[in-house]
Amino acid sequence: MIYGAAKRVLDIAGSVAGLALASPLMAWIALRLRAEMGSAIFTQHRAGLHGRTFPLRKFRSMNSLRDEKGELLPDGKRLTPFGRWLRETSLDELPQLWNVLVGEMSLVGPRPLLTDYVPLYSDEQRLRLSVKPGITGWAQINGRNAISWPEKFALDVWYVKHACMSLDMKIMLVTIKKALRREGVSAAGGAAAPRFTGER
Repeated sequence: MIYGAAKRVLDIAGSVAGLALASPLMAWIALRLRAEMGSAIFTQHRAGLHGRTFPLRKFRSMNSLRDEKGELLPDGKRLTPFGRWLRETSLDELPQLWNVLVGEMSLVGPRPLLTDYVPLYSDEQRLRLSVKPGITGWAQINGRNAISWPEKFALDVWYVKHACMSLDMKIMLVTIKKALRREGVSAAGGAAAPRFTGER
């Protein structure tokens, strides 16, 4: 109970401070994206606490180019140079500070995944839904998109079982270092991690 209350206080203070400090940068990014792609924010429904759906917000990093059949091109072909830079620096995640402020996310927790992944979780993997998803997490500082889905889920479950304020603080400090070094942002051979297909 004390940890939960302290975590929420940290989330509110961190998100307010982050939004205030990053507002000039966010405004510049938004203006550039609007000029390049017509809109700045990408919203996608993700699974949050207890599997409840919420709208996750990110800065757009991909255009909407389609093939002759009207299907969207693969992510790697739609990722723009500016979008790639946003991903490499993790600046595309900045709008999620609003998700934290309103209580849909936390600064630290398992990353929120697509809602259609939830039915594919094993009982053990489903434990990741027992805490709020985070902007960063234990899996993020231990490989991010450079590790496999089973490894990510194992790290997420480990975090759920060991979550405490000292661990959260450690994750946030290491996240800053990882972001500056641009480590683990992209999966091997692709712009992002492959889809989760339910492997155990």
